[in-house]
Amino acid sequence: MPSSPPTRSSPPAHGRRFVDAKALMAIRNLELRARVVVEGFWTGLHRSPYHGFSVEFSEYRQYSPGDDTRYLDWRLFARSDRYYLKKFEDETNLRCQLLVDQSRSMGYGSIGHTKADYAATLAATLAWFLNDQGDAVGLFTFAERVHEYLPARHRPGHLRQLLLALERTAEGRDTRLGEPLRRVAELTRKRGLIVLISDLLAPLDELEREFARLGAAGHEAVVFQVLDPNEIAFQFPGAALFRDVESRREFYLDPEAVRSDYQRKLQAHGSAVETLCHQLGFGFHRLLTNEPLELALHDFLRTRGRRGQRIRRRAPVTTAS
Repeated sequence: MPSSPPTRSSPPAHGRRFVDAKALMAIRNLELRARVVVEGFWTGLHRSPYHGFSVEFSEYRQYSPGDDTRYLDWRLFARSDRYYLKKFEDETNLRCQLLVDQSRSMGYGSIGHTKADYAATLAATLAWFLNDQGDAVGLFTFAERVHEYLPARHRPGHLRQLLLALERTAEGRDTRLGEPLRRVAELTRKRGLIVLISDLLAPLDELEREFARLGAAGHEAVVFQVLDPNEIAFQFPGAALFRDVESRREFYLDPEAVRSDYQRKLQAHGSAVETLCHQLGFGFHRLLTNEPLELALHDFLRTRGRRGQRIRRRAPVTTAS
């Protein structure tokens, strides 16, 4: 894999500053971290003309030619200079299951926080964002098996319960996605959105089989591969004893001698997973743990937007009587 991550289709910056990942992880409270990312994202969204998806209030939808003008909210027009209509009750919300890898390999971190810290914060951010829209959010945490399961719900107290589950550290071992993904397919009967957050350091045939199972069940999926920058660069100061955190096997390696072969194999694995996701119609995004999480949220919404899903913003607006 090259020493720098693949370029994403970044939103136009227009002077926008993102929250530094290291500074964000210094906030001890996971709920506060998620809120900082979501509120910062919305602030930047209103200041910068992001392209690729639309933004609407959850209680409203934007006026389209031919709509009945009797349902226009003139007070909202006076505030926003845009035409909105009250949404009808039959517009349905999303059901999303977050799958968060807590295997030992996710405990690696070279920049002050681990992949597990970053993954939990990303999951909390997505949960906060979707819950704020009125969507139902659930959670699976897993390593070699499912450790915790919360069904997708939207009701008082559920988001707090989900965030508390993300804060708990599981004693995970190997990265085995087969059994957890099979369990997800068994427990998630209704079609919805599956969001997998993992370093994906698992056999490709296992991923191919279980991803195909989710696709056949009619689920939409977005996959986030979370890696530490040093897993990409493999820059270590001289030969040393390395320990596989999952198998506990030890190797004496000269990083300079093996770097090229290591990067080639990591690149091949990542490219194969990305190709598999695209073949199944799944969204795929590779994230480094030093990247601002607003970019991950932007990637998530762009993927949703490409599938024709509206991105909505809940706002406390007083309707006209």
